[in-house]
Amino acid sequence: MPQDFQPTGSASSPSSSHPSSSHPSRPSIATRSALRDSGHVHKPVKIEIRDNLLAKLRSGEPRFPGIVGFDETVLPHVERALLAGHDFVLLGERGQGKTRLIRTISGLLDEWTPVVDGCEINDHPYAPVCKRCRHLADQLGDDLPVDWRHRNERYGEKLATPDTSVGDLIGDVDPIKVAEGRTLGDPETVHYGLVPRFNRGIFSVNELPDLAERIQVSLLNVLEERDVQIRGYALRLPLDVLLIASANPEDYTNRGRIITPLKDRFGAEVRTHYPLRLTDEVSLITQEAELSAVVPPHLLEVIARFTRLLRESTAIDQRSGVSARFAVAGAETVAASALRRAALTGESEPVARVCDLPGIVDSLQGKVEFEVSEEGRERDVLVHLLRRAIAETFRARLGTADLSGLLAHFEEGVTVESGELVPAAELLKRVGKVSGLAKVLERLGDEGGEDPGRAAAAIEFALEGLYLTRRLSKDEVPGRTVYGG
Repeated sequence: MPQDFQPTGSASSPSSSHPSSSHPSRPSIATRSALRDSGHVHKPVKIEIRDNLLAKLRSGEPRFPGIVGFDETVLPHVERALLAGHDFVLLGERGQGKTRLIRTISGLLDEWTPVVDGCEINDHPYAPVCKRCRHLADQLGDDLPVDWRHRNERYGEKLATPDTSVGDLIGDVDPIKVAEGRTLGDPETVHYGLVPRFNRGIFSVNELPDLAERIQVSLLNVLEERDVQIRGYALRLPLDVLLIASANPEDYTNRGRIITPLKDRFGAEVRTHYPLRLTDEVSLITQEAELSAVVPPHLLEVIARFTRLLRESTAIDQRSGVSARFAVAGAETVAASALRRAALTGESEPVARVCDLPGIVDSLQGKVEFEVSEEGRERDVLVHLLRRAIAETFRARLGTADLSGLLAHFEEGVTVESGELVPAAELLKRVGKVSGLAKVLERLGDEGGEDPGRAAAAIEFALEGLYLTRRLSKDEVPGRTVYGG
């Protein structure tokens, strides 16, 4: 199995469960006659998806779990494509959730579907299409053995890479079967590729423009005539598959292209986008990031604003985009910085603070493509935009808050030293008692006011905001920050 092939049920797919014969909901029907007696009706996969999607639309159930920010834009187009029974292309920049969205569509399949036992291409017991299963059906009649496939086993994907071959996607002659004595013209000597193996399911080709044009040609019959051709075999294999592809606009127009006949055979092209609202960006970070420490809501908002400023900056190559993975990795980096401080200083609970944010710049600079004119200024651009993100979050959260109690500590030239290795308790001790701290925490959306780590995070954010709005001075050297003076 190619390394870049990812079946549903893997660690990165929507469901981590793997069906087995002991699955409690697995049907026990084992023959075609019993299947008929149960009243089972055979549906093509696109009709199956349409019926299940309509049922979810009517009931109000989530159709695409885990997808954030597409409810009013992308998802209606996807739903129309599925209801129309169209194969389609998702077109968008990197890190916009294209693959994640495609994987959720497997949730619209029936939980279990019957197949002819032992069939490589999941033939339905009522209508087998491969030579082996047709022969068995003629021989056994209604005693044809039936197996069951879970929806997780009916979704597969292939990343388009330069070494992808027609054999990988469609199939090739299996020399082992020929060596066993079958004639070269026998269809049973064919080793099926990935597309036929997901017959009666969903198959996705990621980054389709990167697939060589001569390999794209092999998909033409799959999309239009719904059959496959393998090395000149007179092999009529009507496939029942929903084919979905993803593409990056930069590749789509410059580095690679989808050949015109193939584009014509896809029923729809759906454009994706980055989250349009700040709240969606924060929700996405919260959902996807695996945080090793507490990251208060105001810092997640800073990271979200920072990511959005990068997407708007003329210094950044917007053709490459700024992936949602940037924001997720940023949150994880900030949490890791807090965890490191706790390990070195003995803090009981690691809580991220403003002093942990600069780590994003050094750790994630390589994830952003800059314009050529900015060569040599990359770090300065990121530092400037991060400060803007902090200032905008401060204005939104604490812009109208009464911080006179905090400012009073600095009226006589008093200074407060902070830094990435200053524990929360020490910072609170240096600041002293601050009136109105509970109100500050409330405005920051943090309910852990009694916790020293969260209180220190709120105070340090307020100090940084006062500095950025020119109400407080600050001296800074690596690892050490002094407010006031």
